Amino acid sequence: MRLITVLYLFAIVVCVRCDYVYITKYIQVPVDHFSFAKNETFKLKYLVNDTYWQNSGPIFFYTGNEGAIETFAQNTGFIWEIAPIFHAYIVFAEHRYYGDSIPYGNTSDPTHLGYLTSSQALADFAYLIADLQKSLKHNNQGARSPVIAFGGSYGGMLAAWMRLKYPGSVQGALASSAPIFQFPGLTKCSKFNEILVSVFRSSYNDSCVRNIKKTWKEIRDTTATSDGKIKLSSTLKLCNNLTSTEDVTRLTDWLNDVYSNLAMVNYPYPANFLASLPAYPVREFCSRMGKSGKPVLDLLSDALSLYTNYTGQIKCININSSTNDFGEYLWNYQACTEMIMPMCTKDNIMYEASPWDFDKYVDSCYKTYGIRISRDDLAILEYGGKDALYTNVIFTNGLLDPWSGGGFLKSASSAYAMLLPNSAHHLDLRASNPADPDSVVTARQRIQDIISHWVRGL
Repeated sequence: MRLITVLYLFAIVVCVRCDYVYITKYIQVPVDHFSFAKNETFKLKYLVNDTYWQNSGPIFFYTGNEGAIETFAQNTGFIWEIAPIFHAYIVFAEHRYYGDSIPYGNTSDPTHLGYLTSSQALADFAYLIADLQKSLKHNNQGARSPVIAFGGSYGGMLAAWMRLKYPGSVQGALASSAPIFQFPGLTKCSKFNEILVSVFRSSYNDSCVRNIKKTWKEIRDTTATSDGKIKLSSTLKLCNNLTSTEDVTRLTDWLNDVYSNLAMVNYPYPANFLASLPAYPVREFCSRMGKSGKPVLDLLSDALSLYTNYTGQIKCININSSTNDFGEYLWNYQACTEMIMPMCTKDNIMYEASPWDFDKYVDSCYKTYGIRISRDDLAILEYGGKDALYTNVIFTNGLLDPWSGGGFLKSASSAYAMLLPNSAHHLDLRASNPADPDSVVTARQRIQDIISHWVRGL
């Protein structure tokens, strides 16, 4: 059973522009915000820039997600571009347990990881906002600065939930590519992969996805013997030979993640977000994978080099590299506890059938973390699912993003749903680029107009 839910976007995030300047600060926050029996604290990191701030300006507060906060500060150009317009005070707050904000160091046993929850992270952010309001009050003639939360992906979910849970602290939120409905009973478990397949098909032609479909059986047949495992390892240029059934499963899981990542970062310009990739990487991948006249595993090897070695500096593929990342280990813990997002595939032009099996998923989690949960709806209980009433939240979803299927897709009252054709995963949060689709350019302007209304209306 595949454990990784591919929401993570932190493992090898590389900044596109490294000229955003900030000061690194820390604040002591409670380890447990919801208990009177514990008074332990830890240092939460946050980044600030007050270059553009004026006394009447808002606080633009990025709700950090699953990774070191610096990576998000350098890859969220939209905040930096509009901050001068609003005279905003910029804050990027790190999520507990990621980066340097680790309550118990690198201790990874379930006892200490039990405080790694979205609700505790939101309380951290609310605690920090209250402290910022106190420190800025002197410069603001005693008035509170309006706070606008920003976030993408899981961070976008947190931004929306900040507004939902702490409306007195946050006046509005931009939740980009936030799959807040990607939970049991709210969205079909097959939806993510249905969109992914459509992205691959529309980016090239059906020869690409048909050849990918053939690789699953070819991998299974080839690795049925020890010699076959060695042969496939050589064909795909793996750093370590496949030696077991578990290794083969790890390979197919890794391939699934590659296809998911290609779809998510299918940007219209070269980028270094999950890897160094050309513009429209799905199209480029498929231009290699969709050829005829060669064995499909040879085609796969050539196509994979686009994702793993576009710069030509990598000698072999390490399919274990992501699973050794401590941040990914932490995100998967969240995915095993409250962030359970069922994934499955139907038999289609690109994938073989792979049903969702909660019991097997729980077994995988127990094997890794020693925890065994009994229910899969904790996030729905905490945040209300589709019964939650969101106000002053902008939800943007790129329709090329597989996560959009679990997003907020229909406006209601002052919850705005913006659907962005030809846009991938939180493209609207990135710095502007001449290649941006019109939908993103238009959405960014509308977002500014709405934020202006929120700020002036206070």
